[in-house]
Amino acid sequence: MKKQESNKLSRRPSAVLSWVAAGCAALLLAGCGTSVVSKGLNAEGVASEVVFPDIANRATLPEGTFVNRDNLRAVGAGLSKDQLYDLLGTPHFQEGMFGVREWDYVFNFRSGGGVTTCQYKVLFDKDYLARNFHWKPDSCAALLADTPVPAPAVAVAAPTVPAAATRNFRLTADALFPFDRSGVSDLKPEGRRALDRLAAELKGAQYERVEVVGHTDRLGSAEYNLRLSQQRANTVRAVLVEGGVAASRIDARGRGAAEPVVQCSQSARAALIDCLAPNRRVDVSAQASGSR
Repeated sequence: MKKQESNKLSRRPSAVLSWVAAGCAALLLAGCGTSVVSKGLNAEGVASEVVFPDIANRATLPEGTFVNRDNLRAVGAGLSKDQLYDLLGTPHFQEGMFGVREWDYVFNFRSGGGVTTCQYKVLFDKDYLARNFHWKPDSCAALLADTPVPAPAVAVAAPTVPAAATRNFRLTADALFPFDRSGVSDLKPEGRRALDRLAAELKGAQYERVEVVGHTDRLGSAEYNLRLSQQRANTVRAVLVEGGVAASRIDARGRGAAEPVVQCSQSARAALIDCLAPNRRVDVSAQASGSR
């Protein structure tokens, strides 16, 4: 058992200690539970083949749980097992805290008047920090989106909170820019028209603050993605200013790949790029005067 993980045990709440003791008291020092189900898991937490355990034969809670979607949205790379437990609760299969690099859950979502059941997998790196996340089926990732991705992709999403206070808009980067581009001169014609429409809606005194946040997918280095997301946010800001929104009211920043809305595991690069498209986006939030 690693010293780092041993020290964590003394800090865990009684609920975690009860879980560990109930499931594997006799095997505690040996690192109870299933260490790895997927194949070829490397030190960075990437599996050559992602394998989901069978719910009927292996799940300790086969009926699953109705997970808090906001908690799921807060999950990201770099979280410790303690933090994941606080957000998602006990894994639903025979998996423990020690020496384990894979946690699996069964989550239920109310959607379309019914219930959708999904499997969710977290893969850890060699230091037992969460690195990669997978859904079965892949379509379950879309259940975390605040609003469905509209068609055409450049369409502006409906506000997620009352318009009198704040309006949120989501623009897909692929509709605004060619892949891996970010400048004003790179804007696609339909992307430029969408930004012009957005500027017409936002200009005027009714909005005292506009935040523009650029996002990328996980392909490429963290430094490159942060720079690309900032450049795209700056471009959107420039077009809004040109369209009549006061520059002093707009903040633009990039978040790189830190806030994905979907997780993808395709091995073919073209298929992976397509799957990751929702993560390549620019979010615009407009706050009305007197709403704070």
